[in-house]
Formats: sequence, structure tokens, C-alpha cells
Amino acid sequence: MSFFYNKIITIREKINHQLPSTVISGSPSSVNVNLDIYLDRFSAIDLHQLTSIISSSKPSTCLLDPIPTRLLKEVVPLIGTSLLDMINLSLLSGYVPQSFKVAVIKPLLKKPTLDPGVLANYRPISNLPFLSKILEKVVAKELCDFLHNNSLFKDFQSGFRVHHSTETALVKVNNDLLTASDNGLVSVLVLLDLSAAFDTIDHNILLQRLEHQIGIKGTALSWFKSYLSDHSQFVHVNDESSINTTVSHGVPQGSVLGPILFTLYMLPLGNIIRNHYINFHCYADDTQLYLWIKPDEINRLSKLQTCLKDIKSWMSCNFLMLNSEKNKILVLDSLSKDIVTLDGITLASSTTVRNLGVIFDQDLSFNSHMKQTSRTAFFHLRNITKIRHILSQTDAEKLIHAFVTSRLDYCNSLLSGCPNKSIKMLQLIQNAAKRVLTGTRKRDHISPVLASLHWLPVKCRIEFKILLLTYKALHGQAPSYLKELIVPYYPSRTLRSLNAGLLVVPIVSKSRTGARAFSYQAPLLWNQLPVVVREADTLTTFKSRLKTFLFDKAEPSLSYAAIGLDYRGISHGALSSSLPLSFCTHSCPINACY
Repeated sequence: MSFFYNKIITIREKINHQLPSTVISGSPSSVNVNLDIYLDRFSAIDLHQLTSIISSSKPSTCLLDPIPTRLLKEVVPLIGTSLLDMINLSLLSGYVPQSFKVAVIKPLLKKPTLDPGVLANYRPISNLPFLSKILEKVVAKELCDFLHNNSLFKDFQSGFRVHHSTETALVKVNNDLLTASDNGLVSVLVLLDLSAAFDTIDHNILLQRLEHQIGIKGTALSWFKSYLSDHSQFVHVNDESSINTTVSHGVPQGSVLGPILFTLYMLPLGNIIRNHYINFHCYADDTQLYLWIKPDEINRLSKLQTCLKDIKSWMSCNFLMLNSEKNKILVLDSLSKDIVTLDGITLASSTTVRNLGVIFDQDLSFNSHMKQTSRTAFFHLRNITKIRHILSQTDAEKLIHAFVTSRLDYCNSLLSGCPNKSIKMLQLIQNAAKRVLTGTRKRDHISPVLASLHWLPVKCRIEFKILLLTYKALHGQAPSYLKELIVPYYPSRTLRSLNAGLLVVPIVSKSRTGARAFSYQAPLLWNQLPVVVREADTLTTFKSRLKTFLFDKAEPSLSYAAIGLDYRGISHGALSSSLPLSFCTHSCPINACY
């Protein structure tokens, strides 16, 4: 507890010594008031809404909960009215009960490979009482609806937002870098990371931002003041607890509102970066800057230097500190030797950088990422093999999906267009996983195993993810920055293809680098789908039809008849609406079948 407390005090003292003499645009004194848009009170909820929130919440129990959460969820019909009165009284009075503001800190190793004896390797995760999380979920729902309805979220902040993820963020950045390379430009990618970002937030600045830039007023603002004040926490490890310590800064990691409030705290940063005409994308406290230059215009990096200087000044004004050990720079060409430092900010130049869990290399081939994924997946697969004989088929499959398949699928849309030789190393992992699960010998053919498990091959899983993102983008279930990358096709004269839902495939250069971008792969793969798949009316129906189409495409010998469906005389191009609404009736785990 002392380590976590002193760490924040030390960071804030360092920041105080670094505060600039002038305040740049976007600092706490710079406000953007819109009197027509505000949220001055929270609406009371009814018993049905409360019951729905409680039933959909995970049954995790905090040390401070008077009864186990599972028991609480079972007796909600008996005590629901009392809980509802408590929640609504907090919303309408603008007051958060003191018992809701005590957190149990569970230290969590940042990476499994780190030394557990070094306190700096731990992240303080707050475990809050169950009812306090329910109250936060009610407030978060209304706050996010207000932000979304009034377009107060920034387009390129993908952290903790509906339909946004690390994958959508990386798809956008990777698309821009590949497109720039296709146009003969050199890209410079800078990754900035903050030290204990959630824990150094200044409450006064946050409240000013909520009031003057977001439009939170009245009772709603009073509620947030109460929520942020008089917080306390203690560390609990191995049945031992530290003393309670008052929390004067930051938002709790592990809370419901903490990530949302942090995102709002960071809103002015986007305006500062835009002023320098630098491309950027944020995911919580991870900020990516990227600039395109011609090979003979390295002097234009001064624009990036000026931008970094203003970012550093703004962060100091807002009690945020750049983590010099994790700031990285990647030059997608051979110019990296010319870049040592930018405006005094330490940037470790490398041929590869880890970006939101994905390893980027200088040629964007992702070979380093696939090799690392292969090593990690095989490590877990070997461990599962050792205990396979004591596991049931169902339990073994769950382990494989949790430790192996999930790694193959994480951000696999970035691998679209990669050579088959590169994808093959991932396919070998999946084949090995199938053999471990089914006990198939190494020399036995793997195709029958593929049919019995109903797993899509790796290449098809990549196509599945690309097409899934495309469908979501076309139906308003994906970030706007992905929707902007695909253009519907409208023929110049009336044709049967007018209503076929086709997309425009952009032209790429002879280098074919742009052919791996999402803006090229998405329409290319989409236009190859049968109409009955493209015109699915729900996401569930689309995923089911798409999986069946890809499964049959990957294994021609495994026809629809082989999986219990009538597919007589119907070719891929002639699929019609007479086919069943849902092709895939196999009860596959979500990671195996999407």
C-alpha cells in the first residue's frame, strides 16, 4: 500500500517541477461551453431495469460485500424494492454512500513473466462492493447515452466504447500505414505510454472538464463530486490487509466509471494533435501518432517534434507523465538511424514494436507477431497435452479455446492478404490443437478432424473477421472510422447489380502493399459473397451463413450434406433465399465458430 501511495506522490512531485510557464490550448483553463447541451440530473430507474442490470452482471464478490453475490442475485425478487430505493436516492440527491467508496486493492502482475518480488511489476486493481458497481453501471449508461447522442466522444478514441476495440483501432492504423506505403510514402509511428495514468488524474481538473467541456451540471455534477471525494482503499494479499489509505487523485482501476472518466479527461489531447496535422489514434492511455513523409523530406519531422512538445506540456498541466521506458518509435523504412530523439522525449527506436498486444515490424508483414503467437500457443498446448488424459472432451476444448484459439484470433484481421507461407505457421498450431483434443495421430489426415470439430481453418478465420467487421460497418455496429473506409457501389445505369450490396474495390499500385489494407480486402471479399449471405438481416444470421459458406469453400469435400444440410444442385454463385435462414446449427464455442 505504501508503494502504490508513494508512487503517485513521487510522480506528481516530478510533474510539478516540469510544469511549463505558459498554458497551451486544451489545458484546464481552456473551456468550450455549449449552454444548449447539458446533463443536470440523472433519471430514476424502475425495478425492471435494476433487475436486468443485476442479472447481467458477473457474480464476482468483493471482500466488503455482506453476502455472496450469487446469493444476492437469487434474493433480488425479495429485496429488489429496497435496492431500487437506495440506487434512486443516490441518483436524485447527488450523493454516493461512503460504504460504496472503499476499494480492496488486488495487486496484479502486469505480465506473467515479470518478477513477483518487484513491487513495480504490479498493477493496483480495485475490487469494489457489488452494489457500488450496480450504481456505477446505472450512471455509466445514462452518461454514455448523453455523450453519444450529442457526439461528445472523439472519433479516434477507441477505449471502453461500444463497438470499439483494440482490433478496430489497429485495423484503422494499419490501413493508413499500408495505404501510405502503397503511395510511396515513409511512415513514422510513435507510441506514447503514460505512467500510472489512471492514478494521477487530478479531481479538480476532471470536475472542471465535466462541467465546462462535457456539460455536466446541477445534481449530476454533485453526484460526481461525491463519487470522487473521500475515497479510500487498502491492499489485501494472502488474507492479510493493510491500513486504509485516502485516495486524493485518480480514478479506480477496475471500476465501471473509471475508464469512462479517464477517456473524458483525455478529450483535449485530440485537439492538440489535430492542430499539428498529425494522424493519431488513442486507446485509453495508449496514444499512437503517425506521420507520412516523402523519402527526401525527413526535415518534415520537425512537425512531429513540435507536436510532441505540446503533448508533453499539456500532460504536465494535467498531471500526466510519459513513461520513458515504453515510448517507442517505428520508421517503416530505412530512415530509423536518422532519428535519435524528438524534443527531449526518449523514444526507443526498434525494428519491431508491440502495439496494443500486436507486434508491428518495419515492413508490416507481421511475421514477428505470428512467430511470437506460435511460440506462446505451442507453449500452452504442450502444457494442455500433459493433462489431457484427465480432462473430458468438453473441458479440454475449453482450455484450447482459452489459451490457443484466442491467440490465433486476436486481431487476426490485420493478417488479411499475408502470404500463405506466413499463415501456415498459425495453421500448424490449429492442426496440433485438433490432434491434442481428439487424440489423432500425427500421420492421420486432419480433414476429417476438421469436419468433426467444425473449426474454420486459420485463413478462413481471418476472412471471417474481415467480413464480420465489414457487415458491422455497413449496419452501424462498428466505429465510424471503419465505415469511412468502405464505399458502396452504385452503377451508372440501371443494372441487376444495383441492389446487390456490392462495394467499390479501390485501385492499388504495382507494389501491392495497399492490397493488404482493410479498405481493399473488405470490398474484395465482400463482393465474392453470395447475395443470400450479404443480405442477412441480423448479425447472428450473417455469422451463421458466413461460417457455412467459408467452411464449404475451405473443404469442398465437406459439402453441406456432410453437416446435415440440403445442398443439392446449388452452386456457390447460385445460393438463393430458398436456403435455410441459419446454416450453422453446430453448437460450437464462440471462439471456435464465432
